[in-house]
Amino acid sequence: MLIIPAIDLKDGQCVRLKQGEMDSATVFSSEPAVMAKKWLDSGARRLHLVDLNGAFAGKPVNEVAIQAITEAVGDDIPVQLGGGIRDLETIERYLDDGISYVIIGSAAVKTPGFLHDACNAFPGHIIVGLDAKDGKVAVDGWSKVTGHDVIDLAKRFQDYGVESVIYTDIGRDGMLSGVNIEATVKLAQALHIPVIASGGVTNLDDVRRLCAVEGEGIEGVITGRAIYEGSLDFAAAQKLADELGNA
Repeated sequence: MLIIPAIDLKDGQCVRLKQGEMDSATVFSSEPAVMAKKWLDSGARRLHLVDLNGAFAGKPVNEVAIQAITEAVGDDIPVQLGGGIRDLETIERYLDDGISYVIIGSAAVKTPGFLHDACNAFPGHIIVGLDAKDGKVAVDGWSKVTGHDVIDLAKRFQDYGVESVIYTDIGRDGMLSGVNIEATVKLAQALHIPVIASGGVTNLDDVRRLCAVEGEGIEGVITGRAIYEGSLDFAAAQKLADELGNA
């Protein structure tokens, strides 16, 4: 089980939001590359980046900070990135800059042909991000909840050739209220590609609960506010996950 530190970028800074609200941003570092190196040195085996401004603008905004992060971690660990990715040229540029996986979220739901083209053009490098509330997928920075069922969409995108699915429970993201294990397992059981959980990780108990269902197809979990505010010790969490995985 991968414990994946999140670095959310807003105006070049590392921040965390509550339930995706830009006005609720808490700044944790003005040097995202230093933060990335910290997580690498703490034992992270993957990093999760989000260009928050990009997600709302529909185009890359924090490229300078993203390049600084990929330079800081080098080839040591893979880096996955989402936010404002709407065309193949942007994907190619990010992959050239050292990003390992590009996450397509709202654009996958609104223009599935783009996701299909991306999977064909960059096989093995495309992850789809599905953010849901009560089982229904949300788009545009979570401002709109669609009528699409998350499992139905995930199955369709699986057939396109996506590498994995990041599943975020909007109601729990940034709220430190625990992971929605039931919904995450239900999605993972319906797919044959890995699912990465996101939203609500609070402490080591959440890590234990996720590790207990890892065999259902849950590859990792993204954590943000908990590791920045201290309710979850990142190094201890990855160590625990490794121990439980080897047990």
